[in-house]
Amino acid sequence: MGLVPGDDITTFSKYFFNILADFKPEESPLRPEAAEIMRKRQKDRQTPDERCLPVGVPRAELIGFPFKIVQAPRLIVILYEDNTRRQIYTDGRTLPVDPNPTWMGYSVGHWEGDTLVVDSAGFTDKVWIDAVGHPVSESLRVEERFRRRDFGHMDLQITITDPKMYTRPIIFGVRQLLLPDSDIFEYFCNENEKDRQHMPNR
Repeated sequence: MGLVPGDDITTFSKYFFNILADFKPEESPLRPEAAEIMRKRQKDRQTPDERCLPVGVPRAELIGFPFKIVQAPRLIVILYEDNTRRQIYTDGRTLPVDPNPTWMGYSVGHWEGDTLVVDSAGFTDKVWIDAVGHPVSESLRVEERFRRRDFGHMDLQITITDPKMYTRPIIFGVRQLLLPDSDIFEYFCNENEKDRQHMPNR
């Protein structure tokens, strides 16, 4: 897979801003009820992360902040620089049937050759799947396929399925860039926060 047009691997992905970036307006899979939620969100224009809430999945992989993957024999943990983390169980368990909805969801993974396939569900419908406010329901399922292309690059294919909000799955690919000899830094959201007082409807 080559570099996705319009997607700079050193900064925010275009899909972080608009999950439907590849769709022409007349081909949008957005359902009318999802469009209505978006219209309401446009009035507020305050994303959850502006209120110090997690960005959710897959947005956490599309933001221009680094993340670290820690692999153990039956568990993979992803540490994000926005102070959130994910646990991806690789011990053969299945996703919970009736999970308590969370911002980052519940994840299980398995290997298909050299590709790590991660299935996630159990998301809260408060998640914004992108910066423009495309919504999700608690029926959201996300599949991520991580494949190390070479030493410095990892291909990531993402499939978003939410039949309550979208008429068909949304599939796209990005490339992750290795930052060697780097670390995950502290992230401050509430401490010495100066922006919230300037935002409407705070």
